Amino acid sequence: MKDYGLVSIIMPAYNSAAFISESIESVIGQTYSNWELLIVDDASVDGTVDIVNIYAQKDERICLMQNESNSGTHITRNRAIKAAQGGFVAFLDSDDLWKPQKLSAQLKLMKEENLPACFSSYDLIDENGLTTGKEVIALPELSYQKLLKANYVGNLTGIYSVEKLGKIFSPNIRKRQDWALWLEVLKKGGPIKSIREPLATYRLRKDSISNNKIEMLKYNFMVYHKVLGYNPVVSGIKMMIFLREQLFIKSRQVRTIQ
Repeated sequence: MKDYGLVSIIMPAYNSAAFISESIESVIGQTYSNWELLIVDDASVDGTVDIVNIYAQKDERICLMQNESNSGTHITRNRAIKAAQGGFVAFLDSDDLWKPQKLSAQLKLMKEENLPACFSSYDLIDENGLTTGKEVIALPELSYQKLLKANYVGNLTGIYSVEKLGKIFSPNIRKRQDWALWLEVLKKGGPIKSIREPLATYRLRKDSISNNKIEMLKYNFMVYHKVLGYNPVVSGIKMMIFLREQLFIKSRQVRTIQ
């Protein structure tokens, strides 16, 4: 298989003992083998660190870093991005999964189309790993203006080129920082394309922000106001546009698997 260069995979972890083995195994199972997996543990109090250490001792591509105190996903991700050595940066949370062809398919498309980044569709499973019978279909092409209306990039599917964009870090907010990161990617690199085939699997958690609508709206406003710098009135208007997009347009991207 063609070698496109080193891919740095960013994995924040917090109390992930129940899921992280599956996530790591999905990286090890990639058909593309030139990667490093940077796992940053955010002061877990379960067996997460012990599990990661077992893998790190067996595979030199896996690196474990530990925060001294719980710092939040944004700081944890940024620590891994700062340490990344690869020409590409990709993201996988410690409870989600990649399909074996994920990296190889995206790197091939990025090379052929000269893209600064890429994303894909993804499947949905429940907290116990059972299929929900649904998948989120990626838009064929995504512009900054479209992404500004709602988050159309599943972070677990995203990969960007450090060579083309430099390292792009998460802003200093505890939630929705993945959306803000991809906004910066498209702002710097222009429109990107997707692979419509589901290349990853997202685990729906009971305590996730996607299940807490009020919390999601609060942090969406922070992205518009604090991160992007819109004044409160414009941020409010952007929020109304977001709600319309989320409820009536983006919802069409979720479909039942036949």
